[in-house]
Amino acid sequence: MTWRERRIVTILSTILLILMAALLVVLGMRYRASRDIGKEDPAPGETGVAADQNAYTSLQYDNGSTTLSFTRDDNGTWTWDGSRDFPLDDTVITSILELLTNWKPQQTLTGAEAVEKSGLSEPVASLTAATASGAVTTVLFGNTTTDGNSYYVRLNGDETTVYILADTLYQLMKVPVYDMYDLPELPELTEDRILSVTVQGASPDGDQPGPLTVLTAQRAEDDTVTTWRSSGANVTDMPLVQSLLEDVTALTITRCVDFDPSDEAATFCGFDAPAAKLDIAYTTEGGAQQALRITVGERLPDGSGRYIRLGDDTTLFFLSTELLDPLMRIAAEGLEG
Repeated sequence: MTWRERRIVTILSTILLILMAALLVVLGMRYRASRDIGKEDPAPGETGVAADQNAYTSLQYDNGSTTLSFTRDDNGTWTWDGSRDFPLDDTVITSILELLTNWKPQQTLTGAEAVEKSGLSEPVASLTAATASGAVTTVLFGNTTTDGNSYYVRLNGDETTVYILADTLYQLMKVPVYDMYDLPELPELTEDRILSVTVQGASPDGDQPGPLTVLTAQRAEDDTVTTWRSSGANVTDMPLVQSLLEDVTALTITRCVDFDPSDEAATFCGFDAPAAKLDIAYTTEGGAQQALRITVGERLPDGSGRYIRLGDDTTLFFLSTELLDPLMRIAAEGLEG
């Protein structure tokens, strides 16, 4: 073999070695990439979770003690399936769906050991959300972590992967549906707008009406001074009257107790024979005259307040004992009690 032929062989061998080295580098890069994909947390939209919370049109969950379901109509309004007339504040619903679409588990675990300690063979809670196209997202909740602040969860039935998720989602699922009631706002009852306050007490024997107290406002021409009269007498400076007016101007509804109660529930809560009725005549900011009636029933079992109704609405709401104390004293004994 001549030196020229040996040179050609050497050059070709060098080129072959370079090509083999390049092939090994490419194969190594592909291997590392495929290995890293298994370690990365899946991004929203790649796990069977909708990328937009507005894509979901139904939501159902079981928190271990209560099952609730909700549906979104074509106008984007969520309703409670238990009663389509229920005035739903959808804040909890949208918060749940936001956590789904922004799926951010604290950890992603695989392997038999993770699956075994997750407790997902007997889930304690479950959630299902569906889109209009029929795509379904499911979440199962297993054991809590040792600190009690997170849950082992399974997404979309994947039995090989376990996620550790903060308990924020589960806590939202525990909110009672009556806490999602879109509470009514009472009118702004400043003392300078109140025309009269009437308190009707319960009948002592069921035959005769109970004590009736009427407070009527009389105002100076410049509206700077208000005098309160009852049966012709000036009662402005009576502590009980001042306490009543302070509570009336502070009235606010903080909780729904029962929506569309049965007749038996209404009787149990004291509305066959109300403990008191409060009628307030007032003017709006625009000067129109309006009226508000609050009917007061029995005490709640825990003594924190009483059941009440607003106007003709049969829904049962809650008012605290502190806001009702002067009213109930006047209802029982009048201003002289």
